[in-house]
Amino acid sequence: MTTWIILVLVFAVVIFVVVTYNNLVQKRNQVENAWSQIDVQLKRRIELIPNLVETVKGYASFEQKTLQDVISARNLAMAAPSTVASQAGADNALSGALRQLFALSESYPDLKANASFLNLQEELSNTESRIAYARQFFNDAVLTYNNAVHTFPSVIFASLFKFEDSEFFEATDAEKSAPKVQF
Repeated sequence: MTTWIILVLVFAVVIFVVVTYNNLVQKRNQVENAWSQIDVQLKRRIELIPNLVETVKGYASFEQKTLQDVISARNLAMAAPSTVASQAGADNALSGALRQLFALSESYPDLKANASFLNLQEELSNTESRIAYARQFFNDAVLTYNNAVHTFPSVIFASLFKFEDSEFFEATDAEKSAPKVQF
């Protein structure tokens, strides 16, 4: 009889360890999936920028600094390592440059009325919304995963199987404040 009780207890512990481990793996995979969704949207935005810059060049030929800032920010975003901190920094720089570009467009009524510009602006606006949603989804997944890594009893298995915290995708101080627009 005691042998059966011990076997049942051992079996229960093994099942508990397997379920806890699988739960941690699923949460980590959710974080990785959420990150890849951000990456997809960031690449989509990067692909739209050359068309936008070419459209604006024809109307704002003397505003080269703003266009150069957008191009530089895009290149930085393309070259950024695929870590959360690097991508967040590059994303923030690109968002700031695009805000400047769209603020610039207010000075050019013909540009604001251009169908190509309006379509690209709409596409970028939709992409920005998708990026914001993907960032929120990513941070929710990171929170869930990090909570699982740090709460009892999964914290025991997380440290045993080397599950580590994930970084949140955070806005920089510059992104949190309103952009300064000067002409």
